[in-house]
Amino acid sequence: MDGHPEEAMNRNDLFQKLRASAPASPEPYPDYDDAMLLSRTGHPTDLEASFRQQFTSINGYAFDSPGPLISLLRATANTRGYCDPALFPILGQPLADAGLEVSTLYHRSRYDDYQFGITRASGAIAETGTLILTDEQTSDRLAALSPWVHVAVLDPATIAPSIPEAIKRFGSSVNIIWVTGPSRTADVEGILIEGVHGPGVQVAYLSPVLSWTAPASPSF
Repeated sequence: MDGHPEEAMNRNDLFQKLRASAPASPEPYPDYDDAMLLSRTGHPTDLEASFRQQFTSINGYAFDSPGPLISLLRATANTRGYCDPALFPILGQPLADAGLEVSTLYHRSRYDDYQFGITRASGAIAETGTLILTDEQTSDRLAALSPWVHVAVLDPATIAPSIPEAIKRFGSSVNIIWVTGPSRTADVEGILIEGVHGPGVQVAYLSPVLSWTAPASPSF
């Protein structure tokens, strides 16, 4: 686009027209019977334990300290990656101290350089083991999609018991992604392959994050 000003202008015109035609306020969510979406077991009482159980059952990894994550990254030879600057003090620093290469800048033109990405999860769903990512709290969407290992830092206080409850918490976010385990696809013979359209390894790192700050930190 940079070398074709006419194409860039046409692109800008298109987006201006789209914005002008969009309604001033979004349409309200439709009414529906949420009883249809409740699991037969009802709401779990221990949300964190239920999330961990469901998440690990779909090949996810649930950690609450840096040690197991460092071991996993070393064992899978994924030792170079990105960390959201706001999460660097609690997770990026321990990884860097262990000898891993951790950047707090994500260069989108160098996406192949990042073997792991650490970003924040906005919430989760206990009954399905699902992570919730939003634009507002994801430092870089590509950093949560392109690395082979994605680490979603999750505050246990944000775990919703069920799908209907998670829907009620949508708020005004314009882009919400639900992640249930690593990326999966299957061919016509039904052979399941992980990591084709997204991360092949999905980690949930459970730790309170609301008080974290982002001091100066290294980048590569």
